[in-house]
Amino acid sequence: MPTGALGYHLNSLVTEIDTDNKTVKTANGLEVVYDSLILATGSVPILPPWKGHNAKGVFVYRTVEDLEKMIAFSASKKGLGLPGVCVGGGLLGLEAAKAMIDLEAYESVTVIETFKYLLARQVDSEGGAMIVEQVENLGVKVKLGKMVSEILEDEDHNVTGVKFNDGDEVPASCVCVAIGVRPRDDLAKKSGIECAPRGGILVGDNLQTNVPNVYAIGECANWAGMCYGLYAPGIEMADILAFNLTSGRKASLRSVTTPDMSTKLKLLGVEVASFGDAFADMFGPKWLPNGLRTGEEGKAHVKALTYNDPFGKIYKKYLFTSDGKYLLGGMMIGSTGDYSKLLSVVKKQRQLETSPGELIVGSAGGEVDANDLDDDAQVCSCNNVSKGDIAGVVKEGKCKTIGDVKACTKAGTGCGGCVPLVTTIMNTTLAEMGQEVNNFLCPHFDYSRADLFSIIKVKELKSFEATMKECGKSAQSLGCEICKPTIGSILASLFNGHVIAPSRKGLQDTNDKFLANIQRNGTYSVVPRVAGGEITPDKMACISRVAKKYNLYCKITGGQRIDMFGARKQDLLDIWTELVDGGLESGHAYAKSLRTVKSCVGTTWCRFGVGDSVGMAIRIEERYKGVRAPHKIKGGVSGCVRECAEAQNKDFGLVATEKGYNIYVGGNGGAKPRHSEILAKDVPLHEVIPILDRYLAFYIRMADRLQRTARWIEGLPGGIKYLKEVILDDRLGIAKELEKQMEQLTSSYFCEWTEVVKNPTRRAQFAQFANTSDNIVDTIEPVEERSQQRPSYWPKESALVDFRGTEWTDMSWQPIVEASKFQDLPTGDSSAVKRGDTQLAVFKIRGKFYCTQQMCPHKRAFVLSDGLLGDADNKLWVSCPYHKRNYELNGEKAGSCSNDDSMNIATFPAEEREDGWVYVKLPPVDQLDGVLGTEKWKIKAGETEDPFAKMDDKLRGMKGRKGVQTNGAGKVVENGANGIDW
Repeated sequence: MPTGALGYHLNSLVTEIDTDNKTVKTANGLEVVYDSLILATGSVPILPPWKGHNAKGVFVYRTVEDLEKMIAFSASKKGLGLPGVCVGGGLLGLEAAKAMIDLEAYESVTVIETFKYLLARQVDSEGGAMIVEQVENLGVKVKLGKMVSEILEDEDHNVTGVKFNDGDEVPASCVCVAIGVRPRDDLAKKSGIECAPRGGILVGDNLQTNVPNVYAIGECANWAGMCYGLYAPGIEMADILAFNLTSGRKASLRSVTTPDMSTKLKLLGVEVASFGDAFADMFGPKWLPNGLRTGEEGKAHVKALTYNDPFGKIYKKYLFTSDGKYLLGGMMIGSTGDYSKLLSVVKKQRQLETSPGELIVGSAGGEVDANDLDDDAQVCSCNNVSKGDIAGVVKEGKCKTIGDVKACTKAGTGCGGCVPLVTTIMNTTLAEMGQEVNNFLCPHFDYSRADLFSIIKVKELKSFEATMKECGKSAQSLGCEICKPTIGSILASLFNGHVIAPSRKGLQDTNDKFLANIQRNGTYSVVPRVAGGEITPDKMACISRVAKKYNLYCKITGGQRIDMFGARKQDLLDIWTELVDGGLESGHAYAKSLRTVKSCVGTTWCRFGVGDSVGMAIRIEERYKGVRAPHKIKGGVSGCVRECAEAQNKDFGLVATEKGYNIYVGGNGGAKPRHSEILAKDVPLHEVIPILDRYLAFYIRMADRLQRTARWIEGLPGGIKYLKEVILDDRLGIAKELEKQMEQLTSSYFCEWTEVVKNPTRRAQFAQFANTSDNIVDTIEPVEERSQQRPSYWPKESALVDFRGTEWTDMSWQPIVEASKFQDLPTGDSSAVKRGDTQLAVFKIRGKFYCTQQMCPHKRAFVLSDGLLGDADNKLWVSCPYHKRNYELNGEKAGSCSNDDSMNIATFPAEEREDGWVYVKLPPVDQLDGVLGTEKWKIKAGETEDPFAKMDDKLRGMKGRKGVQTNGAGKVVENGANGIDW
């Protein structure tokens, strides 16, 4: 676009359009002349003038500002057990209900809909009933066939409920109204531009209004008696008008046609789609092929084919011509994988090549195969992007990554639901062009993790340096925060050396580097192994003694272990010396390895037990303890089908049967929970270990970086069926090799902490500072709570100070630390040092020294010296171990954060001198402490509001079984029907 071709005026409200003189006037006095004027004023949400509609706690749901207002209001409702209400059961209404649930501020959310079912514009009554059932199963209450007549409020105008036309009421502390939109046509009316009686600026097929050279598009435009409140029709109108205004008189101008209202989305966890003429059987078809006409009584020649699976929660209804040769439209609930394919079929208006029955069965799972789509098939309905558009930019060489495709086509930048299909189309196109579709680990390696595992195994590459020379793009590269821990994990999985040996220490994330989990305040947690959850009184006493001595916060974990929090780095060695002497060993809670094998008591004690779950769990945990993997591994063993150990949501789990054990795999909790699938039934006890050996070894060999077993199995060709063939039927002929690999790994086990305790030379590695034993005790002020100490809550705001731009005065070179404290490692070395009250991080990379502040501004955490070092294109950086902010160490941008430009850090010149010391150029101590001092940035107890304060105030009025007054709610009566028994 030529310079100056696009002009714009922000924050300028248009108040008048002078169509005679072709000018536009704004509230701030600006007057703009036009040749062609396009009105795209959008719409506003409908809020009926109910009594109480302006009460405190009533919101509409349309813009980011609307949501921000509701978030701010709802923050005061958290923990009070109050209900929320969403008025509207359409697309926007269910999205609003999901937002209210995600706020976690309301005890319950009720959706109110005037129709007899939800999503009435997308599905029929049968499909709507299934959606209602699924929504209610998620804990959302639904009121159908209800018309709101009034918003109830108290004397202070706070919302208390909603009243209906029939006299019923529901309580509410917040009401979100999402029942539709109204076109913003006030400006057009005021300017003499014709508008429809029920709203909207009237336009013709060319989108022009009744005034020459004035057009309207989007939600404010009324075409053929309709205003379209969806994103895609607005984009289509803009595309048509832009073409017509810029293509010249010789071009064949485009006209508006009936917009495609097809949609596919996921609401409240329910997949829903409607496409084409989805209600042709109810209202008659909008199109029929030649030769087919409407019947004698006006009924269309339309037949419906329906698939209703109440158990799988799947409903499909496809509409065909009476002869079954043409697909007119349809709707889907629960399984929408064929949406893009069927939408393409409908748009082509061609005779089907398959029978209707074959179409209704649909794809076996997941997204439709990209090869099944024609080039004009719509992939992104939000931005009207076709398969051909995506393939085109890839073929032109413009795009090689999914980010490139999004930038070029806008596909996947709306709701995001099409991203998997967009990715598939991109990869398929690249492959057709003869280009390799890669899953490379990082910019330093043109190999996937699985490829690197195989290469390292076959060539016996036993160090990062050897791996980089053999496989890396640059033999001398330092690596990065991605490839270092990945290769460190592979080396541990294959050769099982100590992870903090000098050659491997620089590969480890902070947890592995110090064999403990780093916590918010820079301290660590300590978790001894408690195999199967079984522990003796002596070992419990040992844990108790250590926790008391070092003032550690204790908590029982979900994996049946005892976690001790608040251990200072400099105390870890002493703590573990006492634990090892007490017969305890590392629980590997810090590692991407086997964590625990949870168990119920089984036949050891339980009268319902069928199998000895404790004995089995201990044997399994003892076998696989310490085994490093692409991600953490959790197991479980239940002694009967009551499943008290929750074995079916673990990476592997066993449930006892009368004949042995059922083995389940691929389950996990976390952000994306997945129920496990059965791998083998009634497995005799002596066959359990060989099956698990094969399964875990295959996972370690084939999975991607940081990929849990659940996602790995989902990505296998054929999923669990393929896995059974490999593990049970030895389809690949590698069963013995997998068993041998696991046997070699498990037989070489050693407790990492026991080895460290035996080697006192490692003590220096756990010092807080390399230049002094004067430790800084707390960087976050502790809070006493329930007779234990915890760190104060993190403030929400980061330290957004321009540390990098600080103008220091009187800078001078000062000896800070002996150079002998640092090793010459190919992966780099680092330590923290103390100067006055300021903590600094010193790094040694390829013989050169670098120095920065120790505090990462993101969470005011003093941890940068523990971060992983990386390089690329002559740029060096340190990656914060907390949240991976990458701060540059050299060059003109030293101190800047490459992946968060709101952050930066101070850097200082550093060099090694002949006297064997590292000198750093620093300002005077008082100036340094004034900007970077620990006490200045230490998080104080009162900085963050107590999240439980309002809840605790509420609870003070709810004690015991005696009747008490609670915030005007009346008596809480002993054993009363509506009582609260605490």
